[in-house]
Amino acid sequence: MIKTTTLKKFHKWPGLILAFILIYYSITGIFMNHREFFSSIDVNRKYLPSQFNYTNWNNSAVKSNLILSNGNNLVYGNIGIWQTDTTFSHFISFNNGFPKGIDNRKVFDVHQTPNGDLYAATQFGLFGFNKTSNQWEAFNLDVDIKRFVTLESKNDTIIALNRSHVFKGKSDGLKTTFEKIALKTPDGYEQKVSLFETIWQIHSGEIMGIPGKLFVDLLGLVTIFLSLSGIIYFFFPGWIKNIRAKGNNINLISKIYLWSNKWHNKLGEWLFAFLILLFFTGMFLRPPLLIAIANYSVPPIAFSHLDQPNPWYDKLRDLIYDSEKNQFILATSDGIFHLEDFNQQPKLFYSQPPVSVMGINSFEKYDTDTYLVGSFSGLFLWNPNFTDVYDLSTGNIYVNNSSGRPIGDIKVGGVLTDSYGNRYLAEYDKGIQPLFHNKNFPKMPKEILDNSPMSLWNLSLEIHTGRIFQFLLKDFYILIVPLSGLVAVIVTLSGYLIFTNRLNHKRKNKKQVPNG
Repeated sequence: MIKTTTLKKFHKWPGLILAFILIYYSITGIFMNHREFFSSIDVNRKYLPSQFNYTNWNNSAVKSNLILSNGNNLVYGNIGIWQTDTTFSHFISFNNGFPKGIDNRKVFDVHQTPNGDLYAATQFGLFGFNKTSNQWEAFNLDVDIKRFVTLESKNDTIIALNRSHVFKGKSDGLKTTFEKIALKTPDGYEQKVSLFETIWQIHSGEIMGIPGKLFVDLLGLVTIFLSLSGIIYFFFPGWIKNIRAKGNNINLISKIYLWSNKWHNKLGEWLFAFLILLFFTGMFLRPPLLIAIANYSVPPIAFSHLDQPNPWYDKLRDLIYDSEKNQFILATSDGIFHLEDFNQQPKLFYSQPPVSVMGINSFEKYDTDTYLVGSFSGLFLWNPNFTDVYDLSTGNIYVNNSSGRPIGDIKVGGVLTDSYGNRYLAEYDKGIQPLFHNKNFPKMPKEILDNSPMSLWNLSLEIHTGRIFQFLLKDFYILIVPLSGLVAVIVTLSGYLIFTNRLNHKRKNKKQVPNG
């Protein structure tokens, strides 16, 4: 058995340093657990490190654009929707009707049907454009996941995808009635989910739905209390000693010290196993440990939030209707499929392009048999009829990334096309760059910069993952999550062992006291 003096060293000094880190982890974790609830709260980017400021449309400011029937453009992405001309020179906000908060303007797709109706797929729902009031209005749909990822047309039918179902209806603007379609089970289907998603949902508590998330919120509050009470335990004895030496009253401070120490021990004893699970799972949600689990799938935990009857639950990512072939090309987290009608069984293409575990960000038809596929793995030309995939970043046939890194040399956030057919790559770090031509994209205008803050959820994510410290630590910031998680496990376990050792010692001494 490890000596109590050794355990105290593991608990005291690492715990003191870690306490301040765990406080901000807990606060940001609670914000992240309730994204829609906090979606109206934004933070001005001028108060953040320069890496979070928009420069040349970087940081996924834009995902794509839509050329309207009148010749104007709608540019959309994390900045919302902005109307501009054919030269991308003058911008007007096109966000009327969206709820307050930049996160409510996170747009994944904007689509205009042949009859001129406009639809928008956003983080928190599907919207249609009211041409009379010039504002967006939400459709009230039966959804398990509010996030809509793409829109497409086939003749007079509008098709919308959220992450689990297909919704289709005859395009009639805000009067459109959508039919909810559950896609058929594909061949060879096994009820498995990614190990990453499983660990993520355990960490957030979502694995058990709302009650699970609220329990993890409670663990966050307990972690804050344990951190603060640990700081009190470290500093208060010296403070009490100094106050007593000066002849001042120490009653209140002593009561605070004794009370916090009592509940530090009790809460640690009751919840240590859940806290260890919380800290341990968090270690695997960012590189480098993410690499170890990124490609693994496991059966869903029975009766959990992941144990769904829908084989496509939270797996749908994008859709193309190829009118030349009269078929839909469906991108999912399980690969890319094809089907002629949504009543048919989706068939997996034998050839698959590389797509980052973080998902597909650009998917469009390039020519008769080729599609443009972009993600944080890179930008590729993919022909389903051939096994070789063309890597546009190197100009060569793609060679599989043997390092296991979840990102490639270029991180594709989207692709834009101007009125002349020129494509632009929206790269996450470098911003918008010409693709196969030399015509530069205009600079990001002041009116967009002034109206594009960072959502509280995104700021919490940057803090929670340690990316906010990248300007200080450079690439070493990725070690914050695994190291702090490991230390948190050690501190929690050592604290529990110290408490049980003391308890056993007291019980032993009590038994040795002779009856008098």
